[in-house]
Amino acid sequence: MEYGTILKACRERAGFNQEELAHELHIQQADVSRFENGKKEPNMSLFQNWASLTHSQDVLVAFICGVDGLTILAKILSTMPGVIGLVKFF
Repeated sequence: MEYGTILKACRERAGFNQEELAHELHIQQADVSRFENGKKEPNMSLFQNWASLTHSQDVLVAFICGVDGLTILAKILSTMPGVIGLVKFF
């Protein structure tokens, strides 16, 4: 599981679109897309700001510490309305 998938899930859970998050992070929307697609790696400062803005510090710390990506995605999905049934899949 790549970090981009986790970053995207955190953004979506927080209710941001790419442009809104880019504005908050003072970066370009294209960079948000590159991070989420694994084409560009965020530096630690940006990673921390992303976590803070999306209220996902716990999720991103777990990822850094090596927790399985599917476990992390299941946690994220369990907090999103309308996707309860998908959590059982994981």
